[in-house]
Amino acid sequence: MATKPPTGDPVQDAPQIDEVKHAAAGLPAIAHTLRIAQQQMGVRRTAQTLLKVNQKDGFDCPGCAWPEGDKRHTAEFCENGAKAVAEEATLRRVTPDFLAAHPVADLATRSGYWLGQQGRITQPVYLPEGGDRYEAVTWERAFEIIAEELTALSSPDEALFYTSGRTSNEAAFLLQLFAREFGTNNLPDCSNMCHESSGSALTETIGIGKGSVSLEDLHQADLIIVAGQNPGTNHPRMLSALEQAKAAGAKIISVNPLPEAGLERFKNPQTPLGMLKGTALTDLFLQIRIGGDQALFRLLNKMIIEADGAVDTDFIAEHTHGYEEFTRAAGAADWDETLAATGLDRDAIEQALAMILASERTIVCWAMGLTQHKHSVPTIREVVNLLLLRGNIGRPGAGVCPVRGHSNVQGDRTMGIFERPSAAFLDALDQEFGITSPRHHGYDVVRAIQALRDGDAKVFFAMGGNFIAATPDTTVTEAAMRRARLTVHVSTKLNRSHAVTGTRALILPTLGRTDKDIQAGRKQIVTVEDSMGMVHASRGNLTPASPHLLSEPAIIARLARAVLGAASPTPWEGFEKDYGTIRDRISRVVPGFEDFNTRVARPGGFSLPHGPRDERRFPTATGKANFTAAPVEYPEIPEGRLLLQTLRSHDQYNTTIYGLDDRYRGIKGGRRIVMVNPEDAHALGLTDGAYTDLVSEWKDGVERRAPGFRVVHYPTARGCAAAYYPETNVLVPLGSTADTSNTPASKSVVIRFETAGRPRA
Repeated sequence: MATKPPTGDPVQDAPQIDEVKHAAAGLPAIAHTLRIAQQQMGVRRTAQTLLKVNQKDGFDCPGCAWPEGDKRHTAEFCENGAKAVAEEATLRRVTPDFLAAHPVADLATRSGYWLGQQGRITQPVYLPEGGDRYEAVTWERAFEIIAEELTALSSPDEALFYTSGRTSNEAAFLLQLFAREFGTNNLPDCSNMCHESSGSALTETIGIGKGSVSLEDLHQADLIIVAGQNPGTNHPRMLSALEQAKAAGAKIISVNPLPEAGLERFKNPQTPLGMLKGTALTDLFLQIRIGGDQALFRLLNKMIIEADGAVDTDFIAEHTHGYEEFTRAAGAADWDETLAATGLDRDAIEQALAMILASERTIVCWAMGLTQHKHSVPTIREVVNLLLLRGNIGRPGAGVCPVRGHSNVQGDRTMGIFERPSAAFLDALDQEFGITSPRHHGYDVVRAIQALRDGDAKVFFAMGGNFIAATPDTTVTEAAMRRARLTVHVSTKLNRSHAVTGTRALILPTLGRTDKDIQAGRKQIVTVEDSMGMVHASRGNLTPASPHLLSEPAIIARLARAVLGAASPTPWEGFEKDYGTIRDRISRVVPGFEDFNTRVARPGGFSLPHGPRDERRFPTATGKANFTAAPVEYPEIPEGRLLLQTLRSHDQYNTTIYGLDDRYRGIKGGRRIVMVNPEDAHALGLTDGAYTDLVSEWKDGVERRAPGFRVVHYPTARGCAAAYYPETNVLVPLGSTADTSNTPASKSVVIRFETAGRPRA
């Protein structure tokens, strides 16, 4: 039987510390999955829902973007995917009566965990100017309010249209179409905060901002390098692919500041032997200092060039540009500087080199550990250099593999959710719809916050997500959001962003992935694109949480009609009634989606074209894959300080907090902890169990403080610390971003520790 939500926030001031785990999944994952699912959904609904996750006739998991193979298991989901489904398919409800009993000021005092546990929002609600709590509102009036504010703007560029990675292809395409017909390219999205650095680096070097490998490539690789990624928590189904690669003889190098259970041993819950014994995954663990990855890959590249016969000269001559300049830069790589930058010893780096040279087919996978630093873009370019040297792009079992986080974040970008769209995309959009899209660039996430702060943006519209909890510099961001005239959130559940509002605010409840979507008497499908460029259908199977919910495409279509009026040449009403008509238009605007409706109807969907992967065709400015030769950078840590990386707990997906434990790291019952290497802790006088304030330091001299963190002695790399976000987002300066991509540098924050008393319950 499903349980009721908590009435009060649990006390988090005394987390318990247990031993660190050295294996992921197995029986504990199954038990935890079933417990969470039963609490949210009950037994019958759990079976009805989980057996449809990631099935060809089911719905796409609202969690991560890891792909499915052609052959599916009966239980084709991981622990965290099941948690995501359970939270969406929950039987708990947030009604207007609940919101009447909880003023916005009260919601603002609650934790993200408590807000998320209350359940699905059942009706559109409105916070009027001067009001203290949300009240029920009709859909018609909600769209009138948004239209009032949008049409009163001095310029369309005073509006911001944010997109989370959960949004379907159809909804994303409609949102960017509406924004551009309205007159702005202000389309910030969650990719700005995660893999924007990957897209920037890959577009310059190979001509397309996506990974170049398939699931089958991972199974065929000789060597897989996993850098700056924790798949055991963030992409657990990836562990199955790594296990299969190991069974075929692959070696795995893990590059990370923290040891992670999922990369040590995987206990596959799909097999009895897997649950009992598991598979050791990592052959070589390089416990690198935060931000030292570029220096490591540069030195490895120097040694590859110097090794006899190691460079694929035919591939380089035929398919690449800039090799000579790069070899000069690589030749300057220095052992002493590299050892200082990485914290590694010479023997470990030489072992990595030997494994690279022994591999004919190498894949490099990465995530936020590489993308959220000032020098992230040149770091990822250096990864590409390593692969190009040995011809490891455009052949089976080899390539680049940026592992995306949210389930359709890559598809949203493909659909045109981008503040800097190409002229070719806008030309195709304008020709198809008879509109004139703006050509000047819009705001990304960081610039959107700055625009709100400076009064240059007045309306904020979010298609999903939890913007306030996902973004950096929390104090600045919240103050900026409160300057807006109107904030609008299309949501399934409550989150922190609903408590940080503009002068007026709306929450528009929408269907989830698990819900049936019936329009004009016909069941609709939506589509998504996974992390490896596969596009497939998603079909919800549950009765919606309330008859008052609208789908995301319906919300955008009705909003567009309210704002643009009868003069719009776009058939918004037809799009709402039949999503197939949206896909017809996508097929004529977005390359690779020709005959979209027919192809997506096939079980498993279809793969998008990828020039570098499919035919070693590189659509760059030079027409070839580009070697690059950026100067080596790495963070320098002042004396008495540590370098902090923000990360997730195991009971967390992005900003959604499922529970207060981090099982693999041995932390239970609290989130305000900071992990510090015991030797660093001793040098700084930080005893295990002490409480401290974290204070970040940046060039602007502003004090940013996160108070009351329990010190946990943990085997991090020397000089490095780790703590959970969103609690530590307050420490990340808004202006501290990656060069080129403008992604917040959340993985390299210089902090000092100031003594604090134990926080009050």
